[in-house]
Amino acid sequence: MTRLPIAFAAMLLASTSAFAADLYVEPDPQPVAPAFGGFYLRGHLGMSNQQLGSLEHTLFDDVEIHEFLDEGGFDSAPLAGIGVGYQFNDWLRADAFVEYRGDASFSALDRYGHTGAAGTVWDGTNDYSGTKSEWLLMANAYVDVGHWYGITPYVGAGIGASRNTISHFKDVNVPTAGVSYGDTASTWNFAWALHAGLAYQVTDRMTLDLGYSYMNLGDAKTGDLKAYDGSVTNEPMHFKDITSHDIKLGFRYSLQ
Repeated sequence: MTRLPIAFAAMLLASTSAFAADLYVEPDPQPVAPAFGGFYLRGHLGMSNQQLGSLEHTLFDDVEIHEFLDEGGFDSAPLAGIGVGYQFNDWLRADAFVEYRGDASFSALDRYGHTGAAGTVWDGTNDYSGTKSEWLLMANAYVDVGHWYGITPYVGAGIGASRNTISHFKDVNVPTAGVSYGDTASTWNFAWALHAGLAYQVTDRMTLDLGYSYMNLGDAKTGDLKAYDGSVTNEPMHFKDITSHDIKLGFRYSLQ
């Protein structure tokens, strides 16, 4: 007599479970933020590898013979920048940044002379030294050329302005026991750059960036050159066609 109610109860329980299963609806997945589009913040640290096109001064033309034994160059120097950008779609973005480029030591060596009865007579040398730094403002556009396992190669270009500063400039002429110096001076120049690199997306918002930039920073100059005793003042020394190969490690943080 008790088996029927038990069987009935089991059937009822199974029916209720099936009905409940029919009523269960898979919840909609949480909306995922788009991978591209929106503003981002950026920052980077790096090192410069700088070159000088030429060192020029009117006095070089006032001697009969002048030549550089060391045409001059800059040591590497640290750099750091911050900026803001916008990702338009999955392949195009743009940003602007301000960058400080630290003091890079400079050195060069020349000699000058005249033609004598026995040939060239060397009258003296000039051992040049100083430091250079810049503030750089740059607007850039980039093209992302694909996405593989979170890695995105890119290329880009930029234009802007560079405030080039020459300081601690000295000219030591050992044979003649002469020394002159130039006051610190800054000049603004048009600047342009070419970029390439690899970006790795760490999270939905954070991207690491290993980049290379070829920078053309324009020219720079010292203040007026003065003899150590103030007896002679000449026009500034000119640094022409300053370029740099920069390596940078940075990040981009999406604000979307």
